Amino acid sequence: MNVKEWALITFTILTQMSVGTVWVLGIVHYYAAKKHGMEEADRLSDRALLAVVPVVVLAFLASLLHLGDPLRAPNAVNNLGSSWLSREIFTGVIFAVLVVVFAFLQWRKIGSFALRNVIAWLAALDGLALVLSEAMVYYVLPTQPAWNSWVTIVSFFVTAFLLGALAMGVAFVANYSYVQKKEPGCAEVQCELMRTSLRWIAIASVVLLGVELVVLPIYLATLATGSSAALQSAQMMIDPFGWALVLRVVLAFIGAGIFAVFVYQNAQSAGREKILANLAYAAFVLVLVAEVLGRMMFYATHVRIGI
Repeated sequence: MNVKEWALITFTILTQMSVGTVWVLGIVHYYAAKKHGMEEADRLSDRALLAVVPVVVLAFLASLLHLGDPLRAPNAVNNLGSSWLSREIFTGVIFAVLVVVFAFLQWRKIGSFALRNVIAWLAALDGLALVLSEAMVYYVLPTQPAWNSWVTIVSFFVTAFLLGALAMGVAFVANYSYVQKKEPGCAEVQCELMRTSLRWIAIASVVLLGVELVVLPIYLATLATGSSAALQSAQMMIDPFGWALVLRVVLAFIGAGIFAVFVYQNAQSAGREKILANLAYAAFVLVLVAEVLGRMMFYATHVRIGI
């Protein structure tokens, strides 16, 4: 694989994870504020934003490596009415701007809560449009049977919410560690918020893993019974990329399955914060590697029909 393909892997993985984190963070903040008040919700989520903004920036820096001439990038949005690639770039730029603006206003507590909430919702909804646009760039290519599948759309959204959820799990345990050291007076409430959030993140991870494990064999069977190009893609996933396929499934199963169950169990009661943090970190790393392997195979095993 060349540099441009690795740039695409980095860009799509990081943007999708960013979209997932925005949604997870928004949902957690809403329920935290409802139960413990806005101040405690902000104490939980404001530092977690530090895990979002740098990832968004890094994703778009990676995208520049895919362009032959980065200075001509603005020209890519000239066909919004007919090109999913133009829509991908447009929604991506809007998403990045909205996330950065929201983070700045939230950190500095500038403007009303209603204004910040509107910006956050716009970022979240635009993020969904971004993930859909990224998937449709490949889905609308009938000459690429390995990409021209509903599985492309499903897998992109699963990646977004699975990595987003686990990334926020890491952000919450890191935030609690900081609070416990710097602001011990509020550690008890923050501990409860962290443990509650991680329990729901663990449940979501298991559900999303289940979707991946159901979709994968269906996808392989569809390719194997499709055109000659589709069959070639299926054969490539077995050899020479069988090791990557097996490793991806194993890592995802351990990270989003086994470790998620342990996270849920250890988040049931206080006093297990250290092992809970280690499990959250490990689960995220394992699933991130699994998703990168999956995206690598996505680009490496496609076979074009015709010239």
